[in-house]
Amino acid sequence: MCQIALINHGCAKNLVDSELMLGQLAQNGYKITLDETKADIVIINTCSFIHDAEKESVASVFDMIRAGKKVIITGCLPQKYKKELKELIPEALAFVGTSEMDKIADIIKKVTETKDGMYFVDDNPSYKYPETAQRQQITMGASSYVKIAEGCNFNCGYCIIPKLRGAYVSRKPENIIKEVKELADKGVSEVVLIAQDTTSWGKDLKDKVSLSDLLIELNKIENLNWIRIMYTYPSMITDELLMSINKLDKVVKYIDIPLQHVSKNMLEAMNRPVIDSKKLIKHIRKLVPHAAVRTTFITGYPGETEEDFEELCNFIKEMKLDRVGVFEFSREKNTKAYSLKPQIPAKIKKQRKNILMKLQKEVSKEINQKLIGKKIECIVESVTDDDIITGRTYKDAPEVDGLIFIKTKTSLIPGDIVKAKVTGCSVYDLTAEL
Repeated sequence: MCQIALINHGCAKNLVDSELMLGQLAQNGYKITLDETKADIVIINTCSFIHDAEKESVASVFDMIRAGKKVIITGCLPQKYKKELKELIPEALAFVGTSEMDKIADIIKKVTETKDGMYFVDDNPSYKYPETAQRQQITMGASSYVKIAEGCNFNCGYCIIPKLRGAYVSRKPENIIKEVKELADKGVSEVVLIAQDTTSWGKDLKDKVSLSDLLIELNKIENLNWIRIMYTYPSMITDELLMSINKLDKVVKYIDIPLQHVSKNMLEAMNRPVIDSKKLIKHIRKLVPHAAVRTTFITGYPGETEEDFEELCNFIKEMKLDRVGVFEFSREKNTKAYSLKPQIPAKIKKQRKNILMKLQKEVSKEINQKLIGKKIECIVESVTDDDIITGRTYKDAPEVDGLIFIKTKTSLIPGDIVKAKVTGCSVYDLTAEL
């Protein structure tokens, strides 16, 4: 049977999809290789969230075609462009949309045996989590992502995701709990709960359970150390959820809440909930006193005035958030923002991003300096021979936040949770000792 490799692009949610596809293939007898040069077929799981992500995905496709590989394109790119992609890349063996990835083994069998039915894209996507698949993890370490839902019922002005992924669909709690237990049994120390919006989890299920209910059950898993939540929606954060985060010992005190902007004008233009962001952050800090708050902002959204931008700058300086990411607005077809006027010049978008990041660097350095001399809980990610351990504090999510470098002669392994004394810092990273 042929060997198959997979190249993943995009976010952690795409990574989970890729691991599920590999799991299905392995269960159906296909040989999986991490070296695409040895593969007969290369699956490229694509991202279409912004234009740069599309370019990166397309570049991978053409690289593999030039290398003489049979290529299957999955995910957001075929879902977004449908027939246009088939005309652009006729060499591809198959195109698989977001609703059909649970059938990847059957699709490969069909296109390799019959050379028929190249296009597998549902015009009305509805994600189906392949619950019986055993994830074939591409990366295995201290942490693992767990997708608790897919799709989105919001319609933010800049976002194409609802059109690519369909309506919000929660996974059943028993399936999530089972998966987390299996990951913990494999040695995973931290699970990171992800979805387009984790706070809506359970509302579409028959029993009307909440994210708080799920956290209570996951907290009972004995050989699990940390539970981290990403992508909480600003208007969906409840006191019940915050109190659960505060009281449950395995749930790290980390609130990831993509605000995108703070100006009323911009939030309305973005079709986002108009909330008092300062009041919300203060309330979070009141109910979860040691919470690390992370957010993202968009600069250069159509119509963003100097006054709107100045309000955002003042917010960053005043609220002193632990972690901030900034993205320049990307104009995407089939979104409300595509036709909005005035569009902001690319130069101004970049300038505004750089200003915000400079402000946040000052905040981050100030926060880190205050940690010097204090002990902070960390998870071990890797161990070297020179007595230096690389880890993350509870304030840092995998891949997107900072690191802590711990000097110690103590024997530790990835996944261990330790309390390290901070000895120094840079803008984003810390040094410490045990």
